[in-house]
Amino acid sequence: MSDTPTPPKPGHQRVLIVDYGSQVTQLIARRVREDGVYCEVHPCQKVDDLFLETFDPAAIILSGGPESAAQVESPKAPDSTFTRGLPVLGICYGEMTMCSQLGGQVEAGHGGEFGRAEIEIVGESPLLAGLGEIGQAEPVWMSHGDKITAIPQGFRVVATSPGSPFAAIADEGRRLYGVQFHPEVAHTPRGALLLRNFTRHIAGLKGDWTMAKFREEAIARIRAQVGQGRVICGLSGGVDSSVAAVLIHEAIGRQLTCVFVDTGLLRAGEGDQVVTLFRGQYNIPLIHVDASDRFLGALKGVSDPETKRKTIGRLFIEVFDAEAAKIDGADFLAQGTLYPDVIESVSVHGGPSAVIKSHHNVGGLPERMRLKLVEPLRELFKDEVRALGRELGLPPAFVGRHPFPGPGLAIRIPGEVTPERVAVLQKADAIWLEEIHKAGLYDSIWQAFAVLLPVKTVGVMGDARTYEDVCALRAVTSVDGMTADISRLPWEVLERTATRIVNEVSGINRVTYDITSKPPGTIEWE
Repeated sequence: MSDTPTPPKPGHQRVLIVDYGSQVTQLIARRVREDGVYCEVHPCQKVDDLFLETFDPAAIILSGGPESAAQVESPKAPDSTFTRGLPVLGICYGEMTMCSQLGGQVEAGHGGEFGRAEIEIVGESPLLAGLGEIGQAEPVWMSHGDKITAIPQGFRVVATSPGSPFAAIADEGRRLYGVQFHPEVAHTPRGALLLRNFTRHIAGLKGDWTMAKFREEAIARIRAQVGQGRVICGLSGGVDSSVAAVLIHEAIGRQLTCVFVDTGLLRAGEGDQVVTLFRGQYNIPLIHVDASDRFLGALKGVSDPETKRKTIGRLFIEVFDAEAAKIDGADFLAQGTLYPDVIESVSVHGGPSAVIKSHHNVGGLPERMRLKLVEPLRELFKDEVRALGRELGLPPAFVGRHPFPGPGLAIRIPGEVTPERVAVLQKADAIWLEEIHKAGLYDSIWQAFAVLLPVKTVGVMGDARTYEDVCALRAVTSVDGMTADISRLPWEVLERTATRIVNEVSGINRVTYDITSKPPGTIEWE
C-alpha cells in the first residue's frame, strides 16, 4: 500500500475502510470481501478530502480504534466524509467520531463495555434487517471505554444495551449509521449480516469481487508492469509464494524464473515437493539453491528470535540478489506479500509489522538491489490466496497447507538452532502432521506444528535413564487468523502421536500438548 490510493478498478465498486487503529480492522475487510464486495483499508492519517476524491469510494466504513473521540486531538474523518452523499458506517470509535463531528456528544471514561454483551433492537432499520424483531435481544461483542451521551440531529436510536443507550444509530435520509459493537468479529454471530445489509442493500453494491475476475485482472496488471522483462520469483515452499509464482507464470510464461532457496529450515520433505510441483507439473523454470549450510552457519550461536528473523531475511535477499545477477535481463523480483502485511506496514500506530513481519520486504527492497518488486497478491487475504490457488488449479493438498512462517523451523526452536535440533524437530513435526491427517483432522485445524523446547527432562526408557528434550505440540482452530482457540483433539490422537515421537525420534523423551489460545490482534503463530 502506498501513500496514495490505487486507481479505481474497472467494473468494481469499492468500499473504503478508514483505519483508526483497531486491532481487528482487517476483519472488517475480510467480512466485506467474503460477501463479494471489494474494499481497501487505508490509515486515517492518509485519508483526506483529496484522497476521497481520488479513491472514489461507493461507501465508507470508519473502524474502531484506541483513541478517545472526546479529546480535541483525536483523529477525525474528513468533513466531506459526511457530505458527499455516500453511505457511511461508523464502528465503535467510528461511531463516536461521527457523533462528535456532527454535533453529538462523547464523554471519555464514562463507563464502558468489554466482551460479550446483548443489544436490544428498539427501532426498524435496513442496517439491522434480519437480526431480529423490535424488543428482541441480539448477542454482540463490545470493546469501548467512552460513551456517547447525545447523538447528532437527524439520527435516531435503533438498538441499545445496558451500557450504551446508543448501541446502534441511524440517519436514514443521509445514509449515515453507527454501531457501538464490533460486527466484524466472530463473537458477534450475525455481524456479517449487518455488514452485508450496509454494503449490499443500503449502499446497493453489486458484490462482483470473485477470484475468477481477480485472476483475469491480475494477469493483465502483471503483463502491463513487466512487459518484455524477466521476473525472478522467490519460492519459500509456502502457499503464498507458490500461488504468486503460478499466477505470474500464467501471465508471462517463461519470462519467469523461480528461485527456490532451501534454507535447511523447512518441514521434512517440503523441498522435494516444491521442486516436483514446479518442475514436473507446471514446467516452470526453477533454480534450486541448497543454502542450508549457509543459513544454519549464520544462525550458529543465535538465540534471540528477532535476530534469527533478520538474519534469515538478510540471507534471503543476498541469495536472490546473487541469483538475479546470473540471469540476463532480470528486472523484477516477485514476492508473495499479502494484504495483512501491507495493512500492518502502514497502520495508524506504526503497527506491529516491524516485528511480526520483519522477514518480509513490505514497502520495497534495499537500495543496493536493482530489481523492482512484483507483488500480485498484495490485495489478498490468506483465505483469498487459497481461493485463487484453487482457481489456478493448484493441488488441493498444497493449497490447503497450514500457514508456515517465512523463518521456518528456526522460530520453532527456541534458543540456538543447530542442524541436529532441526533434524529432531523435522521428524517430530512430520509424525504430528501424519497422525492428524490419518485421523481426518487436518482440514478442520487452522494450524498445527511441533516446537522443540529448550528444556531437558530426566526420564526412564526401558532400563536406562535418559536426559533429553521436550517437544510441544500445538493445534489451533480459527475463523479469521486473528484470534484462535485450542483444537480439542481426541485423546487417542494425542496419545498415539506422543508415543510415536518418544519411540521414533531420538533425542525426545517427553511430549506435551500446548493448550494456550492465540491473543487477538497478532498475525501468526510462532
